[in-house]
Amino acid sequence: MTRRAGLALAGLALALGLGAGGRDALDRWVDATVLPPLAPATSVEMRDRGGALLRAYTVGDGIWRLPVDPARVDPRYVEMLLAYEDKRFARHSGVDPRAVLRAGWQALVNGRVVSGGSTLTMQVARLLERSGTGAWSGKIRQARLALALERHLPKDEILRLYMALAPFGGNIEGLRAAAFAWFGKEPARLTPAEAALLIALPQSPEARRPDRDPEAARAARDRVLARMVTAGQLSPEAARAAIRDPVPTRRLPFPALAPHMTDRALAEAPDRALHQLTLDGALQAALETLARDRLRGAARGVSIAIVVADHGSGEILASVGSAGYEVSGRDGFIDMTRALRSPGSTLKPLVYALGFDAGLAHPQTLIADRPVAFGSYAPQNFDGAFRGELPVDEALRLSLNIPVVLLTDALGPENLMAALDRAGVEAVLPGGRPGLAVALGGVGVRLEEMTALYAGLASYGVAKPLRWRMDQGAEAPVRRIVSRVAAWQVGHILSGLAPPPGAPMNRLAYKTGTSYGHRDAWAIGFDGRHVIGIWMGRPDGTPVPGAFGADTAAPVLFEAFQRLKPALDPLPAPPPEALLVGASRLPEPLKRFRGRSARLIPDPQAPVMAFPPDGAVLAAQAAGVPVRVREGRPPFTWMVSGRPVATGVQRRDVLLDTLPKGFSEIAVIDAEGRAARVRVELQ
Repeated sequence: MTRRAGLALAGLALALGLGAGGRDALDRWVDATVLPPLAPATSVEMRDRGGALLRAYTVGDGIWRLPVDPARVDPRYVEMLLAYEDKRFARHSGVDPRAVLRAGWQALVNGRVVSGGSTLTMQVARLLERSGTGAWSGKIRQARLALALERHLPKDEILRLYMALAPFGGNIEGLRAAAFAWFGKEPARLTPAEAALLIALPQSPEARRPDRDPEAARAARDRVLARMVTAGQLSPEAARAAIRDPVPTRRLPFPALAPHMTDRALAEAPDRALHQLTLDGALQAALETLARDRLRGAARGVSIAIVVADHGSGEILASVGSAGYEVSGRDGFIDMTRALRSPGSTLKPLVYALGFDAGLAHPQTLIADRPVAFGSYAPQNFDGAFRGELPVDEALRLSLNIPVVLLTDALGPENLMAALDRAGVEAVLPGGRPGLAVALGGVGVRLEEMTALYAGLASYGVAKPLRWRMDQGAEAPVRRIVSRVAAWQVGHILSGLAPPPGAPMNRLAYKTGTSYGHRDAWAIGFDGRHVIGIWMGRPDGTPVPGAFGADTAAPVLFEAFQRLKPALDPLPAPPPEALLVGASRLPEPLKRFRGRSARLIPDPQAPVMAFPPDGAVLAAQAAGVPVRVREGRPPFTWMVSGRPVATGVQRRDVLLDTLPKGFSEIAVIDAEGRAARVRVELQ
């Protein structure tokens, strides 16, 4: 590009001069120009709710080429670009005769190219056609195409094409892609040093790549800064300060937040160039970091998923499908927010809410936690212990299995499945008809849908389908999962759960769950505005020994809320129709829950009446009737026909002197609430 390029420029200058008298012929020549495609392929963009870039995809040839909006480019960059490359851009018609004549004359005199004669429009022509710069035919073609472009496009569109197509080294094309690659930001606000480097790079993008030859990049940048002082665009002081700025020495990765959600968006609408999601980019980044941090030191193969939503609007604010695509040995490419998993105990709040609505129970209703059987099915508590009779709210907080199965039996498991459907949970049964084990996690659900279920409970019982596109319609028919009283009662109970060790005492309403064999650990919680769901486990379904929802997932839930906001929003007040009374003031049918088809199983450690035997006929004695109990755990309470006659008894044998003549029921209750009864006649 020395002598030959100079002759090309000189020839072009001569041709333009001779053509001045043949304007009509020139017009016909320009009008006959075949234009290349004026809409080059650009990267598909995923943006967050505020318009920030979440992720972009390369175009078909592996090029990063982001669309550029000149209105969102730093005006200083545009001013410096025009001052350096084409200061008469606003006035010429595609070719600047003065610049061409000057460049041609200098080339003839010096025998080499001293200054370029190409306008920005001519550079756009070259970039559109991917043509060279030095050949005579190439220069003529670029000039012709530049004149044609100016007749078809406004100046700002030509400038936009330049900013979209200019090369910046490697597979980086366009100003926005370059700003992300070299500075990690949008080009809306650029320092003078940054703007100067982005002006210098397209002139020789490979030779001046900062990651390969930072000194060449610095020298080119500084020449632009010096020219800007001469052009009056920068003060000498500003230029000296800019020269002191370091040149980047490595290429930065493009934003790649929410990879699972963005892949999902692309798969659903592959023809869209721009996808605006409801995600909050800053929150998404914070929770992806949290997920990675939590898996450091975890057993091999363990993954994690997090969903955050605003349960008022139903918008998903963050969705973490794993700790990352590239996390070795953890199947990070699987989106665990959408995978079918066993929910463990996280369905229990829904069962209790349905029980409240059906009039089967109240939070203060006493319910039995004793060995029971439903045909051949005999559920057990997670710890294998039994607690006797206790209030329903305590049974839920303790996540006991037997009380919730008793309620499910009374409700019918089909009604539980119907409620899941109303909540938007597409529960998948492993077999045919639902059984009682559904209440304990015997069904397949997805974290995203379980988070929606809890969003509904947080919203006074109205189903909240979650959405993740900004243009996705929020108008959906109102579907009620449970009454607002039942939803509030469940939320109030869950807000009384103690937080994990070290977590703030903030009355977050939450529930944990652990599936059979420690395959899934869950924690889902809500406050007055947001709901967060956490899942941890292995994507292949193999057990994670020692993994419990309360110990593994709950701490992540509380930390996620802390990263979401500094303080919780208060839970809603109780509805006016809520029955806020103690157990003693409940209507008689609600004081104690009794199962329908459950059969009590004898507890081998339960108290047994050693004397008297059932149906015995006893003779009255002055000292009283001797009674004795074996098994059971003291202290014991002795009752005669429902009236306590001796309490806190440590001994196993006592004399009851209060038996009236005739028939009576003698009962003994141990410290665990287990009882033994006999009916006797005193003569």
